Amino acid sequence: MYSFLKDGEFVQISVEDQGSVTGSISRYGDGESDKGTFLDQYFRSGKLDGNKVSFTTETVRGVWFEFKGTVERGEGKNPGDEAYYVLKGTLTDNTSDATKIVTTHASEVVLKMFPKS
Repeated sequence: MYSFLKDGEFVQISVEDQGSVTGSISRYGDGESDKGTFLDQYFRSGKLDGNKVSFTTETVRGVWFEFKGTVERGEGKNPGDEAYYVLKGTLTDNTSDATKIVTTHASEVVLKMFPKS
């Protein structure tokens, strides 16, 4: 599990056979109808190739995410420490309005692995 954009939000990732990646993003809604509601967005597709990782989520309430980046060692000192691994790359959030016009916003992110308790 890795941090997402806001406190309390997270990304859960599992690596399956032949580098297939499954998982979800759990986040708070930003729209007028879902502001503050906790939403789960499962991966539609995902892949791990060496240290390169990418995924695209299902669309929930007109929003979906795409991530392309790498899995890297972070600042955590020991396995199980916070940020022992990080996902570093470009996160694109896509929003489709009622008229099906899509707005995209890409940003560079570093998502830190949660500590193991």
